[in-house]
Amino acid sequence: MPLNRTTHRPVSTNALGGLYVLGALLALGVVWFAEHWLKLAPCELCLWERRPWWVLLGIGIVTVVLPKRYARFGVFLGLLCLMTSIGLAVLHAGVEHKFWPSPAPECRAPAFHGGSFKDWMSAMPARPNKPCDSPDYLFGLPVSMTELGGLYAAAVFVVALVGSFRMGRSRR
Repeated sequence: MPLNRTTHRPVSTNALGGLYVLGALLALGVVWFAEHWLKLAPCELCLWERRPWWVLLGIGIVTVVLPKRYARFGVFLGLLCLMTSIGLAVLHAGVEHKFWPSPAPECRAPAFHGGSFKDWMSAMPARPNKPCDSPDYLFGLPVSMTELGGLYAAAVFVVALVGSFRMGRSRR
C-alpha cells in the first residue's frame, strides 16, 4: 500500500508569519494588561524581554507581505528572535531565583558617595525602578510571569520550528 503524502499539509510562510504576528500580539497584550490593569510595575529586564516580541511582530508582518522565496528568511529570523526571547527569560528567571546578579544597572539601587542632600536627591532616578529579583506571580500561580513568558516563547518556538521543517520539506 503506497504511503499517502497528502496527510501532512505543507506549512506556508504566510502561516508562520501569521503565527509570529499573533504570538507577538498575545505576548504584548498580556504584559500591557498586567501593567495597566493589574498595576504591576515592570523591572528593566521585563522591559528587555518585550523587545524581541516587538521585533517578531515586525518580522511576522514582513514575512506575510514578502514573496515566498524571500519570506523564508523572515521565518528563520523569527526563530532567532524567539530564541532570544527564551534566553532573556532564562536570564531573568536566574536573577529572580538569585542564581546570578542582574546585568541591567537599572535593577540595582543607585550608589551615592558623599555630597549634600540636594546632590543625593538629584542622583535618584526619575521614577523608582522595580528590583529585577522580585518576581510577580499572577493569580496565585507558583510560576512567575517571567517563567510563564519563557514557557510561552518556547511553545511558540516549537510550533514555528515544526512548521519551518514542514515548510522546508514541501520545497522538495
